[in-house]
Amino acid sequence: MPYLPGLDGLRALAVVAVMIYHADHRWLPGGFLGVEVFFVISGYLITLLLIGEHERHGRVSLRSFWRRRFRRLIPALVVMLALLAVYLAVWMRKAQWQVRGDLVAGLGYVSNWYQVWVGQGYAAGEAFAPLRHLWSLAVEEQFYLVWPLVMVLILRRGRRHLPRIGIALLLVSVLIAIATALVFRGGDIALVCSADAMHGYVKIFGRCVNVNEALYLSTASRASGLMLGAGMAMLWRPLAIMRGPLRNRRGRLDLVGVLGVVALGVLCFWISLTGPGRDLGIRYDSKLFRGGLLGTGLATLLVIAAVTHQRSVLSRVLGWGPVRWVGTRSYGLYLYHWPIFQIVRKQAAIPLQPLTFVLCLIATAAITELSYRFVEMPIRQGRLGEWLHGERRARTAKVRRQRRRMAVLAALSAATVSFATVSIGLADQQCVTRQECDSAQAAQALENAPKNMPTLPPPPATTTSTTTSTTTAPTESSAPVDPAATTLPADPTATTVAAVEPPATTTTDAIIAPTGVPVLAIGESVMLGALPQLQAGGITVDAQISRQGLTTAELLEGLAGFGQIPPIVVIQTGTNGSVSTATFARIMAQLPPDRVPLVVFLTVKAPKGWIADNNAKIRALPTLYPNVRVIDWEAAAAVIGGELSSSDGGVHLATVNAKQFYANLVFDGIGRPDLKR
Repeated sequence: MPYLPGLDGLRALAVVAVMIYHADHRWLPGGFLGVEVFFVISGYLITLLLIGEHERHGRVSLRSFWRRRFRRLIPALVVMLALLAVYLAVWMRKAQWQVRGDLVAGLGYVSNWYQVWVGQGYAAGEAFAPLRHLWSLAVEEQFYLVWPLVMVLILRRGRRHLPRIGIALLLVSVLIAIATALVFRGGDIALVCSADAMHGYVKIFGRCVNVNEALYLSTASRASGLMLGAGMAMLWRPLAIMRGPLRNRRGRLDLVGVLGVVALGVLCFWISLTGPGRDLGIRYDSKLFRGGLLGTGLATLLVIAAVTHQRSVLSRVLGWGPVRWVGTRSYGLYLYHWPIFQIVRKQAAIPLQPLTFVLCLIATAAITELSYRFVEMPIRQGRLGEWLHGERRARTAKVRRQRRRMAVLAALSAATVSFATVSIGLADQQCVTRQECDSAQAAQALENAPKNMPTLPPPPATTTSTTTSTTTAPTESSAPVDPAATTLPADPTATTVAAVEPPATTTTDAIIAPTGVPVLAIGESVMLGALPQLQAGGITVDAQISRQGLTTAELLEGLAGFGQIPPIVVIQTGTNGSVSTATFARIMAQLPPDRVPLVVFLTVKAPKGWIADNNAKIRALPTLYPNVRVIDWEAAAAVIGGELSSSDGGVHLATVNAKQFYANLVFDGIGRPDLKR
C-alpha cells in the first residue's frame, strides 16, 4: 500500500474541526463530526493493511498487527496520562478523585463504556473532565482488537469474495444507522434521571443510562463509520485503481472529492449534538442520529475516493506540507488538546476566548511535537529499543554516559509518576467546580441548621432528582400564613412595580431580617451559592444544581397542593435551558395575587444561547402579572464581575462578597430595609 498524503490531510481537517468544536461549539456546532471522519479513515486503512499483509505472506499475523498498534497508540497515551496525573498531584489535588476512574478506564481503553455507565455525558458541562475525549480512542482500540479476527475468517474464504463482502459491510453500516435512528429518543431529555423523568433513560442493573449518550459513545452504534471504511477498502484499493481504467479519471474523482469536502463542511455547520430543551433539560439533534452520522461517513468516502488516486489534485492540496504536518500529528493533537483546554477553563462546556484558544493551540502543538519526535516515532520505528540495546551505535564512553543519564531520568520520571498514582489512589472526595462547592456548602448549612425548626412538607415525587438537591430548613416564620392577613414589609404598592434597578455601587455588608413574613426562594446553582447568606436573612431556600423551568413549575404545584406557598416567593430559573411562555404561565398559576402578593423573579446570566430569550420573557412578566417584580441580576452582576467565577464565563458566585451582594439584591427586591449589622 503506497503512502497516501491526502489521507493525512483529511485527518488534519478532522482534528482541526474537533479542536474548534471543543474550544467553543458555537463557532462550529458540528465540529465533533471530525471523530466520525477518523472512524471511517481507520476502518479503511486497517482493512487495507490486513488485506495487503495477506497478499504478501498468505496469512495475517495477529501478533504483529497488535504489536504495531501497541507501538502506535499506547506510548503517547501513557505519557499523556502520566503528565496529567503529575499535574493533578502537584497543582490540582482537589480534582484527583474525580479523574481516578477516568484514568483507569482510559488506560484500559474502555472510556466509552465507563462514561455510559457513570452517566458522564459527552455534552455535559459543570464538571472537570480532562479525559472525556478518550471515548473515541476506546472505540477504535476495541475495533482493532476484534476486526483482525473477523478479517482472518473473511480472508480464509479467499480474496475473490472481498467485493461482495465489501458491499455487505456497506449495507451493515446502513442497518446500524437505521437501528440508531429507531432507538434515538427525541424531545426534551432531563439532565438527570428520576422516577418521573425517565424519557430518554433506561434502567440497567439499577442504574440510569442515557439512551442518546449511549448511542453516541457505544462501540456498536459507532461501528457504522468503521464498517463504511472497511467496506470501502474491499472495493477501492489504491494500487488497483492505478492499474485500471480509473487511473485516467482523476478530474472526475477530484470533483467527487470536492463534493465530499463541501458536504462535510455543510454537515459541520448544519448539525449539532445538543441544544436547550423547550421546557426541560436538553434536546439531542435528531438530524445527527437520524442520518447525520451516516451522511458524514458517506461524504468521507467521497473524499477518500479522490485522495487515494495518486494523480488527483485534491490529494496534492490536502498533502501540502503544513496540512500534512497536522495530519501526521493528528493523534497527538487530539490526545493532548482536550486536557489542556480543561486545565485552562476548569470545566467542560465553557467557551474559550479567541486569544486563549490560540495560546492553548500553541501549547498543544509544542507538546504534540515533543511527543511525536521523542516518544511516538522512536517507539513506533523501534529506534528506542535498538539504541537502548546498543544495536544502532557502538558502545562508546559517550553512549554509555547518555544511557546512564537516560536511566537516571527514567528513574526520576517513574518515581514522580508513582507518587502521583499513589496520591490519586488515596485522594479524598472534594469539590472542584463552583457548583460542586456551593452544593457542599449548602449541605453543610443544612447539617448545621437547628433541628427543632418547622420544615416544609416534601414535594411530590415529580420534583425529586438523583443529583444534588438542596432544600434548606426554614426559619421560625415558615409556618403556614393566611395571605389575606399578611401585608408586605415595605411599599404596599409594590405588587405593581416593574424592575429593580441594579445598584450603582457594590453593597456586600450583611443585612438583618427585620420582618416575620415568610419568604420562599426557588432557584438554581447560582442561588445555591448564596444559600447561607439568604438563610441568614430569614429566607427559606430550595435551590438545585441544573434545575429547569419545568421542574420549578412542578415544585410549586407540589407545594401548592400542601398549602405551603408563603406570601412572598423569589424565583430564578432559565440559566440551564430555555423556559417557554407556557411554563412561566404554569409557574404563575400557582402564585395568584390574592394568595401571593409578591413574586420576585431574577433574570439569568450565562454564556448560553437561550439566555436572551429567557430574560426577555422574565422582564415582560410584570406587564402580565400585577404581583411580579423583576430583579435584573444580569445587569447587576456587572457591578461585581471580578468576583464571579471566571472558569464558567461569570455564571456563579466566586467570593463571599459576591454571595452577600446577590443576597442583598434579593432582600432589596422583597422590600426589606437596608439595615446593616
